[in-house]
Amino acid sequence: MKIAFQMDPIGPIDINADSTFRIAEEAQARGHELFYYTPERLSYQEGRITARGWPLTLRREKGNHFTLGDETEVDLAEFDVVWLRQDPPFDMFYITTTHLLQRIHPGTLVVNDPFWVRNYPEKLLVLDFPELTPPTVIARDLGTIRRFKDRHGDVILKPLYGNGGAGVFRLTESDRNLTSLHELFTSFSREPLIVQKFLPDVSAGDKRVILVDGEPIGAINRVPAKGETRSNMHVGGRPEKVALSDRDREICAAIGPLLREKGQVFVGIDVIGNYLTEINVTSPTGIQELERFDGINAAAKIWEAIEARRA
Repeated sequence: MKIAFQMDPIGPIDINADSTFRIAEEAQARGHELFYYTPERLSYQEGRITARGWPLTLRREKGNHFTLGDETEVDLAEFDVVWLRQDPPFDMFYITTTHLLQRIHPGTLVVNDPFWVRNYPEKLLVLDFPELTPPTVIARDLGTIRRFKDRHGDVILKPLYGNGGAGVFRLTESDRNLTSLHELFTSFSREPLIVQKFLPDVSAGDKRVILVDGEPIGAINRVPAKGETRSNMHVGGRPEKVALSDRDREICAAIGPLLREKGQVFVGIDVIGNYLTEINVTSPTGIQELERFDGINAAAKIWEAIEARRA
C-alpha cells in the first residue's frame, strides 16, 4: 500500500519512544511505500487534497534514522492510508487539518477517522461515560469552578485542550491560587478549563491502556517523578511494566465498541485507580514501551486492523 504520514518533524524524534516511528517502521517491514509530510504542507487545491513532502525510508539508527527522497507534491486521494499523527495543541490549525483530510476519507483510509478525532478530543469523549470517570467540571466561569473545588477540596485543574502534562495544577483544600490561575489562563486563551477531583491513586501510577480497533492489547504504568503530581512521560514520568486489571477490561468493554464504530483504530486511554480520565485519539503513544515490557507488537496489530479495513 501507499502510506502517507502527516506528523511533526521527523528529525528530532526519539526512535526508541516515538509511536509514529514504530508504526512507520512496521509498515516498511510489511512492504508498504512510505511518504512523509508535516501538517503545514497539507493543502486544498481546486478540489484536490494535496501535500508537499518526501518519500521516506527508515532505519533504527540513532541520529541516522531516515532518508528522504526528492521533494514532491502528491494528491492524497491516490494513497491507500493517511496517518493523522501530529501532536496537539488541539487548536484551529489542528482542527482544519481534520476538515481537509475528511474530504478524502474513506476512499483513502485516514487513521484515526478525522471527523471523530475532531469531535472526540481527549478530555471530552470521557463525558459520554460519567459512571467511569471522577467528578468533573468544564467551565470558564470562576464561580462554577470555585463551587466545584469547595465540594471536592483536592482537585486537578488543567486547560481543556492541553497535552503532555503542560499546565496541569493540583490545588489542595488549603491552596489559595485558584483565582490567580484562572486569571492567568483566561488572559491568553478563550478555551474553558477542566477540573477533576484529585485521585490519590496517581501516586501508584497513571496507567496507559492501548486499544487497537476497540480491543485492549496491553498497558504500561507511568509513575510520577518524586515531588510531581503529573505522570506524563513528557515531564519525567517513569514507564513501568503492568498488567491489565479486571477494571481496565471493564472500562475497555464499555468504550471499545464506540471507538471501533467511529474509526478510532489506535487509542490510548488513561486510567488512575478505578477511574477513566482521558481517551487519547489525536496522537496516542506508548507502544514502544509496551513492546519492550511485554513483547507485544502493537504496531503489527495496528497494521493488521488497517489491512483488514482496506481489504
